[in-house]
Parts: sequence; structure tokens; C-alpha cells
Amino acid sequence: MKLTRHGLHSEMIEKIERISGEEISKCYQCGKCSAGCPVAQEMGTLPHRVVRHLQLGQDERAFEAEAVWFCTSCHTCESRCPKGFDLSRVMEALRAVLLRRGEAPVRPEDLPAELFAAAPQQAIVSCYRKYVS
Repeated sequence: MKLTRHGLHSEMIEKIERISGEEISKCYQCGKCSAGCPVAQEMGTLPHRVVRHLQLGQDERAFEAEAVWFCTSCHTCESRCPKGFDLSRVMEALRAVLLRRGEAPVRPEDLPAELFAAAPQQAIVSCYRKYVS
């Protein structure tokens, strides 16, 4: 971990920034992303706090947050952000790193057949992409 003019910077932050195309230090923790997130009430850690963990060098806390998997990638966060920070891209990058490590919390093949019969096809495709991309 090295100290830059923007604060702490780790190899993991560099990887997340490379994958997402977003600069983690750009977020100044206003919380508008969390306030507008349609699924924030389901997340244990609010979206802006996930970014804060990264900013503080607490990579594993960011990876452990359910928000990484609950994010629907709807980009509401970006539309509300005064800095244009697209947190959904960061969440996708975090998922990608976890998937490369083999750490997905759900395996699509373990889901019950009843779910596939009842859920809209778009939801199934979206979820499948999230857990195997």
C-alpha cells in the first residue's frame, strides 16, 4: 500500500480501477448513490461505504460486502453522483475479481428448478451473468 496525493493506493485499487475505468478517489462520500439505490435496504453495507472501504485500504471488507452481489447495475448511482462516479462499474469489477478467485456466493447450477420456471427470463439471464462473468 502506498500513499499518494489522493490517499492510500493499493494494488487491488489499481486492479479495480483498471477493470472498472473508475477512479476510486473521485468519490467524496456524499452518499447520494446509497440514498438513490433501489436495493440499498437489502444491502448490509451501503454502496458508498463499499467505496470507502477501498479508499481506506480495507479491500477484504469491500469484498465481503453483500452490496457487491446485490447491486443490480442499474446505474442510478451514476445518475445521482455529482462527480459522475459510476459505482455500478466498481461493483462489477469487485464481482469479477471475486469470480476469478472462485468466490461466488451462489452457483447457478445450485438454484432450484422452480425459480427458473417462475422468474422472468431477463432476471435469470441477468443473475446468471452476474455470477459467472
